Amino acid sequence: MPTDSGASPLPEQIDVRRGLFGVQGTGDTSGYGGLVRPVLLPGSTPRPYGGYFDDVADGLHAALAEADVVFEDAIERVVVFRGQITFEVRREHLTRVARNLRDEPDLRFEMCLGVSGVHYPQDAGRELHAVYPLMSITHNRRILLEVAVPDADPHIPSLTEIYPTNDWHERETYDFFGIVFDGHPSLTRIQMPDDWSGHPQRKDYPLGGIPVEYKGAEIPPPDERRGYK
Repeated sequence: MPTDSGASPLPEQIDVRRGLFGVQGTGDTSGYGGLVRPVLLPGSTPRPYGGYFDDVADGLHAALAEADVVFEDAIERVVVFRGQITFEVRREHLTRVARNLRDEPDLRFEMCLGVSGVHYPQDAGRELHAVYPLMSITHNRRILLEVAVPDADPHIPSLTEIYPTNDWHERETYDFFGIVFDGHPSLTRIQMPDDWSGHPQRKDYPLGGIPVEYKGAEIPPPDERRGYK
């Protein structure tokens, strides 16, 4: 059904997750028997967004227009979900959008509170996401920016020139997810050893382990369980 102002947008299904404990004829009381659950991402939200969200969108639209950038070319979609607004930005426009959000008097998002990586292996062509929480102290407002890139080309422009405190956050996201922040002054691992192989917070990262037998059933090791197949 269509969304109203402030309501959850129509979701986008990217996968179906099937529970591990689907064996029939056992004493399993875990509640997971036969579990089938869609993996959903919130979809685009139509106007009006509600609250100050419309003012922020209008201000960003005007700022981009002054730079001869069409809002729809820079912003893939806008999502209002669980009381937050997210501007999904195309990576080639990220620095322009961030600078406008920081500098425009009607916007003034002076603080970027870091960047977090997210890995959706089933979201074809958009497997890696970077999420930036922004805060305006001047106007007491909060928004999110999100950039999605393919696993085969995991490059996103660095925001360290605009928000210098993102330095270590971008290094951590690179370390754990493999997102490459182009233009970062020193994009090296920050927690894992320099010679570490892989990126441990990706969902395809092997967890290792051995199978466990319990009352005649065999539970696969964690790196096989994570797929929920």
